[in-house]
Amino acid sequence: MDAITAGPYSATEFRRRAALSRSLGKDGLYDDMRRNPDAYQEIAVDQLRGAAVLVPIVDHGSEATVLLTKRNEGMRAHAGQVAFPGGRIDPGDISVEDAAMREAVEEIGLERRFVEPIGRLPEYYAPSGFLITPVLSIVTPGFRLRINPDEVEAAFEVPLRFLMDPANHVRDSRVWNEKRRFFYRMPYQQWMIWGITAGIIHGMYERLYA
Repeated sequence: MDAITAGPYSATEFRRRAALSRSLGKDGLYDDMRRNPDAYQEIAVDQLRGAAVLVPIVDHGSEATVLLTKRNEGMRAHAGQVAFPGGRIDPGDISVEDAAMREAVEEIGLERRFVEPIGRLPEYYAPSGFLITPVLSIVTPGFRLRINPDEVEAAFEVPLRFLMDPANHVRDSRVWNEKRRFFYRMPYQQWMIWGITAGIIHGMYERLYA
């Protein structure tokens, strides 16, 4: 299946755009980071803990989806939020990709044999104390998820077409630690995608589809 036949929101075309983005050397801050300069000036980058998230693009032919999770309400960080599978990079992880795939296995039982890492997005500086590397990947259908209830309440798929449409990227703000913070939110059915996850998705749109 070539890119023209597949359409702009297929896994085939996503792979092509990810490779092109790498060759062009697209980099830089995410839009929501640029909108909160004071928050990021306060971050000591050398003190951030390394983390990795898997950005799983599920190959459903011409209409790929993005696999997301809703974190358990009891989690210490980002409780109850919609998130990509992921977490801290452990000393035993041989790469960022290895860490992201290990976390996906632990959180939702997404077996590595279904996952093909194809690239990375720039690191995301999280005010919660993490330096997050998003790992782009293509996921072959046929997997069966086994959700770890200690970490994840639910897993669901959102059409890539929906997430790469800037009309669905709502700019919002709230006061946090006595300062106004700006962020994106993307309401989809009963799910509210916002914060870091929405920031990464908007960054993916900017680099691959804008």
